[in-house]
Amino acid sequence: MVLNVVTISGSLRKASYNTALMRALPKLAPSNLHLSEAPPYDGMPLYNADVQAAGFPGEVTTFADAIRKADGIIIVSPEYNWTIPGGLKNALDWVSRLENQPFREKPVVIQSATGGPLGGARMQYHLRMALTYLNAFVFGTPEVFVGLAQTKFDPHTLELKDEPTKRVIADQLAAFAKFAARFQGMSR
Repeated sequence: MVLNVVTISGSLRKASYNTALMRALPKLAPSNLHLSEAPPYDGMPLYNADVQAAGFPGEVTTFADAIRKADGIIIVSPEYNWTIPGGLKNALDWVSRLENQPFREKPVVIQSATGGPLGGARMQYHLRMALTYLNAFVFGTPEVFVGLAQTKFDPHTLELKDEPTKRVIADQLAAFAKFAARFQGMSR
């Protein structure tokens, strides 16, 4: 059974370790996970109920539709000021207002990469809270925290080079595939 999984990077930066990590996932994923990158969310205006009253922006509905069609979601995000990056949080705020909220009963797994030793643990905690509010099925363990990311990626190509990190990620993705398969075909 093939699971279609959408990947979301919480970073908007081109040379982001998190985006590099997200792009490394297909080689580390089990064969039954088909990964595709979510539509960009960087064009969404800041959430504003007055803007919403005039209609949801096209970027919001495109992003939400991709999430709805997926069997699962992988969010790979940095930690900004001990929490969720503003752009990612804004995207969550927008889609949470939709009538058919796309994260409801959707399996989601979180990964993070940071230059510090904790690897984004505080962001993951806050993101878990937000996703729980959205009624997502948040995957538990194993967790992936890529601390000291600058030592795990090639400095020129941003290719993930650290073998122990690759093994942990492969283990998480295999466990997530089993977790997400339990929910495949549920009516949402």
